[in-house]
Amino acid sequence: MNRTIMHIDMNAFFAAVEQQADPALRGKPVVVTGRDKRTVILTASYEARTFGIKTGMRLDQAFACCPDLIRVAANNRAYADVSAKIIDIFKDYTSDVEVFSIDEAFLDVTGSLTLFGSDEAIAQAIKAQIKKRFGLTCSVGIAENKLLAKLASGLQKPDGLTRIPPERVTTILHDLPVSALCGIGPSTAARLQGLGVTTCGQLGNYPPKVLKRIFGVMGERLILMGRGIDSRPVQPTRNDEPVKSVGHSMTLRQDLTDSAAIGKVLLQLSEMVGRRARRYGVKGRTVSLTLRYADFHTFSRRRTGTDPISHSSDIYSAAMSILSQLILEQPVRLIGISLEGLQYSSEQYPLFDDVRQRQSLTDALDQVNDRFGEFTVMAGSLLDVGEKGSGVISPAWRPDGIRNVKVR
Repeated sequence: MNRTIMHIDMNAFFAAVEQQADPALRGKPVVVTGRDKRTVILTASYEARTFGIKTGMRLDQAFACCPDLIRVAANNRAYADVSAKIIDIFKDYTSDVEVFSIDEAFLDVTGSLTLFGSDEAIAQAIKAQIKKRFGLTCSVGIAENKLLAKLASGLQKPDGLTRIPPERVTTILHDLPVSALCGIGPSTAARLQGLGVTTCGQLGNYPPKVLKRIFGVMGERLILMGRGIDSRPVQPTRNDEPVKSVGHSMTLRQDLTDSAAIGKVLLQLSEMVGRRARRYGVKGRTVSLTLRYADFHTFSRRRTGTDPISHSSDIYSAAMSILSQLILEQPVRLIGISLEGLQYSSEQYPLFDDVRQRQSLTDALDQVNDRFGEFTVMAGSLLDVGEKGSGVISPAWRPDGIRNVKVR
C-alpha cells in the first residue's frame, strides 16, 4: 500500500521560542546554549546563521563570527511545553505520530487524506495552526516514506513545504550527496567516498555484494537508501513500548582528572538514572559508563551483573567498578551513565530487614524529590559537587512515558 508520510521540522525551534517570548530578540542574531561556559550552540536563529553560525559550534567561534551575537541560556521547560502542545496539533490530523526529537516528528496521514482533502491541505493547516498559536514556523516534507519525507523537509527552509512525488525520486536522488540522507553520517560517508561513492545515484547502483562485505547487513540498507526505498513504518511512541536503556550525561564545567571528583559526578548521575528507572518500574543488568576526553574522543565501557538493578547505589557501584579499571589518558570533559537491558518488574516485599529499610528510605527520598524537585534531598557527599547539568535537553526527550526525561 502506498503511504503518505510527512516530516515536520520546527525552524530554529529553541531560538524561535525565545524570540517569541522576548520581542527585543526578534530580528537579532540569537543563539541558545547550555548554562555553563563550556557549552556549544544548541540552536542559532536564522539571523545568526547568516554569519555562518551553526549548531554544535563553540561559543568563542560563534562570537568571532558575530561580535554582536546575543546568547540566551536554554529554557528547557518552555521548549518541552511548546513541543508537547504542537504534538497535540499533529494528533488532530492523525493518530500515527512518531516524535523524532523535541522539534521534529513523522506523521502518517494516509488514512486522513479523504477526511482533510489532500496531504498539502493537511500540511498547510498544521503550519497555519502553529503560526497562529505560537508564532513559529516549520518546514514540512511529504513523500511516500520516512527517508524521503525527512529529505524533503530540509529542501526549503525556513517555512517550507516540499513534496517528493514517486515519479521524481530517481531524478532528485541521482546527483544528491549521500550525506544528505538521514542515517548516513560523516563516518559512513567517508567510507563510501573511499569506494568512489559520493552520490545517491552511485550508491543505489553499487554492487550489493561489495557493500554487504564491507558494511555487513547495513550494506543492503544503504543500497535501498540510495534508491529512496524505506519500508520503516511511522511508529507512535507509546507508554508501554519496550525501552532498551535509561541514561543521563553531563558536560563538566571544568575538565577532571581526579578519580574522587569524577566519582562525585558518577554518584549524581547514578541517582538521576536510578530515580527515572524506579519511576517507570524498570530494572537493568548492564551499566554503561561513557567518558569524553578534552580532545572530544568519546568511548563507553559496560559491566553486566547477574541480577537486574534500579537502586542508585547499585548503579553507582557498577560505574565505579568500571572507572577503577580504566587508565585515564586525558582530562575528562563529559561523563554519562546508562542502565541497559531493561525489563519491567513488579516489586515484591523484601524479606530481610536491611533490604526493607533501604527500600523504604529510597521510596521516601523519591517522593520528596518528585514533589519538590531534583536533589531537594541528597547524599551529603553531593553538597559540594556544584554540577546541576549543562541545561541541554536530552535527545531522548518525549512528551510522555519513560522517554520523558525530566527537564530543568
